[in-house]
Amino acid sequence: MTPETQTDTEAEVETAAAAPIAVADIPRALEAIMMVADEPQTLVSLATAVSAPVAAVRQSIEALVADYDGTNGGVRRGFELREVGGGWRIYVRSEHDDVVRDFVLTQNPTKLSQAALETLAVIAYKQPISRGAIASIRAVNVDSVVRTLLGRGLITEAYTDSETGAIHYATTDLLLSQLGINSIDELPHISPLLADGSEGFDDLR
Repeated sequence: MTPETQTDTEAEVETAAAAPIAVADIPRALEAIMMVADEPQTLVSLATAVSAPVAAVRQSIEALVADYDGTNGGVRRGFELREVGGGWRIYVRSEHDDVVRDFVLTQNPTKLSQAALETLAVIAYKQPISRGAIASIRAVNVDSVVRTLLGRGLITEAYTDSETGAIHYATTDLLLSQLGINSIDELPHISPLLADGSEGFDDLR
């Protein structure tokens, strides 16, 4: 299509798409993105989304954090903007975890089984770890559970042992995002949580 045949409406759409976002509107645009994002967003990806410099996006993120925290005399929100896994995402504040958990379980009862949670814990604390080693610790067959965790995107195949051919598994960034932490190192010490002390986890924190 030539410029002469382009309609007024098409020209208006192209002009609107090319127009940079106003600096004052960046925080609100970022807020809108955060409301629908299902994983942490890096400053670069956010800057690309709103067509703004990274520095301006960083300032806007800081302003939103302060706004949600009520540090400037405003109302402290029930949610917060938190940096997790190298990106930013909106999370429920920890003091509201119980009420939100009850609501979510009531509205959407689908959740990981106890077996899946136990297997996920073994992988998280012992990664990278093979399926055989997981089964040895749990004393049960874990094939179907591992497939479930792979399907949920909570674990991944880290590498295959060149000598034994055993696949070793590790947790993913999705798990970090779901737990609201930046690193596996932020997991709590497991020894106090074990009834008999440390069987299978004797070399852990």
